[in-house]
Amino acid sequence: MHIKSVLRFLALIQILVGFCMLVPFALAFYYEEDAAIEAFGITECCIAVFALITLLATRRETITIKARDSYLLVTLVWIVATAFGALPLYLTETFETYPSCYFEIMSGFTTTGATALSSIEDKLRSILFWRGMTNWLGGMGIVVLFVALIPFMGIKGTSLVNAESVGPTKDKLTPKTQHTAFALWAIYTVFSVIQVLLLWIRIPLYDAVTVMFGTMGAAGFSAKNSSIGGYHSAYVDVVVTIFMIIAGSNFSLYFKAIKGHLRESAKDKELRLYLSIIAIFSVAIAIDVSDTYGSFLTALRYAAFHVASIITTTGFATYDYNFWPQFSKTLLVILFFVGGCAGSAGGGIKVSRVGAMISLARNTIKKRLHPNAVVPLKLGDTTVDQSVMLSIAGFVGAYIITGLAGTLIYSLSGYDFETCFTASFLLLGNIGIGMGAVGPSGNFSIFSDAILTAGSFLMLVGRLELFTVFALFTRGFWKK
Repeated sequence: MHIKSVLRFLALIQILVGFCMLVPFALAFYYEEDAAIEAFGITECCIAVFALITLLATRRETITIKARDSYLLVTLVWIVATAFGALPLYLTETFETYPSCYFEIMSGFTTTGATALSSIEDKLRSILFWRGMTNWLGGMGIVVLFVALIPFMGIKGTSLVNAESVGPTKDKLTPKTQHTAFALWAIYTVFSVIQVLLLWIRIPLYDAVTVMFGTMGAAGFSAKNSSIGGYHSAYVDVVVTIFMIIAGSNFSLYFKAIKGHLRESAKDKELRLYLSIIAIFSVAIAIDVSDTYGSFLTALRYAAFHVASIITTTGFATYDYNFWPQFSKTLLVILFFVGGCAGSAGGGIKVSRVGAMISLARNTIKKRLHPNAVVPLKLGDTTVDQSVMLSIAGFVGAYIITGLAGTLIYSLSGYDFETCFTASFLLLGNIGIGMGAVGPSGNFSIFSDAILTAGSFLMLVGRLELFTVFALFTRGFWKK
């Protein structure tokens, strides 16, 4: 382990987080929010002191980051960035306790979107902007952003990107990892700007930007108590639905399309399965709830929005679907176990893994019927060896076990099973909204600080896809 190298990089990335925080800091001056000005100022000083002491203590260290170091570094980056990011909320008394602030910002950086705020619109606008900005930063990844912007460090960022990026496959779009990271962030930023411009047609610029943060980050924080439903606009609903689907798709496909491989991108099997799930579930729910809304088209608008919101793990809402028929609610719960595409801003198990598990089940049945047959295992269009399929199966198994363990912890709160079960899996899958008391009309303020702290861990584990974090708890990780 190269602890000093890890700490040195940790300090440098916190400096980047501090620079990003200058944007809401400037907004605090613009809105004349004295409490926020003081809070951001103190936080920036804390980041500067931490970075200075750490860099001085490791100044003679030759930077070396191996694969094992990257697991520790990426995990620490998210833990420490959240610790600093929560300070402005705590210093402005947005919450009464620091664990609640930590939960909120961990929810932001991990793009979960679960909130412990009972009331949002009465909070300082610069604080809400920072809260939403963490969604956007976490969407493509803090470490990926660092790799994209800091080419002069003279190291390969492959292990860092792989430790933070989501999905069973890691597409390298260009020969250099730094160029790949930059390309992904550039595409992500262009889509973000387009969405802001489209939303700005109907809602104020501040709202357009904060909604974009939650949409492109597949995160779900909003500056409205009623989420996107607070805008009462079919236009806004449609724009957000489209961009949620965009954010939940594999960004490498956009890169390939730009490079002239549009037909190849359109034929991607994971993308087709992803879009098919959205279409089928949206129509099925629309038919089921059409009586609620008076017409099929209106029902389809609400159904498509919430299907996109949950499968992409965004967590926006326009209606409290707790009042929908049980069939529709069950379909939404099923989507908890799908998630976005590999290489997207979305969380969850991932469509590609779901497709792989279906392929594995189909092949198992064929092998039972024809024991001597050679049946290739496929992940999308690619034939993969058994070890990859086993790792996918291992991930799915670990994911379900972790979610059930979280359900057990949340059951200590005394709430009903529906609330505890969906609370656990919405945090682990970085989905943001669940059922029961944590549905669209609820929030996590009902839970104690201890339960919220456990929730922060679930979100971190889910965002870093379990094994990056779980590896740190094994004896072998720390052996020389």
